[in-house]
Amino acid sequence: MIKHDRAELKTLKPPPVPLQRYADEQAVIKSITESSFNVMDVESGDELFFKRTGVQQRVMEKLRRGQFAIEKELDLHGMTVTDAEAALKRFLTYCLQSDYRCVRIIHGKGHGSKDKKPVIKNRLNQWLQKNNAILAFSSARPVDGGTGALYVLIKRLK
Repeated sequence: MIKHDRAELKTLKPPPVPLQRYADEQAVIKSITESSFNVMDVESGDELFFKRTGVQQRVMEKLRRGQFAIEKELDLHGMTVTDAEAALKRFLTYCLQSDYRCVRIIHGKGHGSKDKKPVIKNRLNQWLQKNNAILAFSSARPVDGGTGALYVLIKRLK
C-alpha cells in the first residue's frame, strides 16, 4: 500500500574533499624529489661502508681489513662526474666479464674539487649502492688509499 504519492527530492551532498591537504602533500613530495640535499653525502675523511643483505659479517671484516687480493684497480682522480660515471660503468662491465671478485677504486678525497668537497666519492657511494652487481664496499686501509679509495666486492656471474 502506498501512503503518499510524492517522492522525496533530497539531493545528497558529496563528502568534502580536502583539497588543501592534497595540495600540501604534493608540495612536500615535490620539494623532496627536487631537493639537491642528499642524506648520503659524506665528508672527505668519512669512511664508506656498504653491504647487501646476505653478505656475511666475516666477509665484510675481511674486506675492511684488506684481506682479499685486489685483482684490478680504477683511478678516478681528476675526472668530471660524467667521465667518472662512464669509466666506472666500463670498468665494472670488464670486471664482471673477467670474473674479478675484488677491486679497488680510487676516488680521491675531493681536495682538488671546486668546493674542496669529495664529489666523486659521494657519487661513487650512490652508484655502487644502486648497482646490483656490487655485493659490498668499504673504505680502504691507509696503505691502500684510506678514505680516498674503496675495496669493492663484486658478484660472481657464473
